[in-house]
Amino acid sequence: MLDPRRFRQDPEAIAEALKIRGFELDLATYHDLEDARHTLQTELETLQHERNVKSKHIGVAKQQGEDITPLVAEVGDLGSRLDALRDKFQQIQESLHDFLLHVPNLPDASVPPGDSEEENVELRVWGKRPEFDFEPKDHVELAGTSLDFEASVRISGSRFSVLKGNLAKLHRCLIQFMLDVHIEEHGYEELYVPFIVNRETMTATGQLPKFEDDVFFVRGEIDRFLIPTAEVPITNMVRDQILDFSELPLLYVSHTPCFRRESGSHGKDTRGLIRVHQFEKVELVHITHPDASWEALETLTRHAETILQRLGLPYRAVVLCGGDLGFAAAKTIDLEVWLPGFDRYREVSSCSNFVDFQARRAQARFRPDPTARTELVHTLNGSGLAIGRTLLAILENYQRADGTVQLPEVLIPYMGGVEVLQF
Repeated sequence: MLDPRRFRQDPEAIAEALKIRGFELDLATYHDLEDARHTLQTELETLQHERNVKSKHIGVAKQQGEDITPLVAEVGDLGSRLDALRDKFQQIQESLHDFLLHVPNLPDASVPPGDSEEENVELRVWGKRPEFDFEPKDHVELAGTSLDFEASVRISGSRFSVLKGNLAKLHRCLIQFMLDVHIEEHGYEELYVPFIVNRETMTATGQLPKFEDDVFFVRGEIDRFLIPTAEVPITNMVRDQILDFSELPLLYVSHTPCFRRESGSHGKDTRGLIRVHQFEKVELVHITHPDASWEALETLTRHAETILQRLGLPYRAVVLCGGDLGFAAAKTIDLEVWLPGFDRYREVSSCSNFVDFQARRAQARFRPDPTARTELVHTLNGSGLAIGRTLLAILENYQRADGTVQLPEVLIPYMGGVEVLQF
């Protein structure tokens, strides 16, 4: 959520800055709400002052033995008018708050212009794409019946998956490998978090209210949702908290399933494990001092890149243009792994700096020193990595002519010494 004070100072400048996203700020609605808020606040303050003055007069008149009945009636009438004004003011405040909740974060000045992913800017490329002397297959063809979509359709419907045998084991080993690297080498603290969260939690990180149609709702006495990413519960670890300066930065890692409706996906995107309703990720979250968040974005991105490099998977890093930037992010660097079966790079991790956008919603703060006023922290996250897409990248990049798959060296100990997968 953007700073309401900054909004009041120069809403036109904010509207201009948001155009790089292709977002048109409804300035007329904002001005109507803000003008109403300002008018009501002035009326409240005036009326409150008038009541305070008359209340003092009652005390003076009472001491002097005067009839206070008219003054008491006037003060009572002012109290009723104040109550009505407070109700109106509260309604306007809520409307203004809801308006601001639908406004995306301001893009950082370094975010390139552009309308879609075709205009994202390549930062670097790592690794050599494999060259095959045979026609490469995609992961669905390679896995065969070890990737059982008939069963998943029978169990849950389309765009779920059942993994069998060594494929399921490889999926599990990838999770353990990633966690080991991030915890033992990169210094993250591991968390196990709920997969079902409440409305306040989803709102704090920016999923709600704008993207309610994109998440899975859990029917019950109160609103709950299946998490679309571990970012949601992890970031909310610091919601409504005041941290000590010495606690920063906080580095968290967690493996969770993720649930998304993916209602806008179609075509080849829905084949195999590319876009499914349930998938798993190892997620990295940084809670930092505001002065350190841009350096933290580079660090977080390099941590995710380490996994791809250890696995020997060719990839590229791209900075997202304004039109492709996520709602809450000020800047995002995507890591895209090469997929021979698709003959293109596909995103396997998005590393984002949200600056104070999520923290303001979550009221996540720190105190620079015992006597200082609190300040908002900065929040960042990125996948380290998405498990399903990493798995399919291994299948497609390490495939051999006979349909078997040579495993990356770092995974062989996790797979109990198995070097080649056969399906």
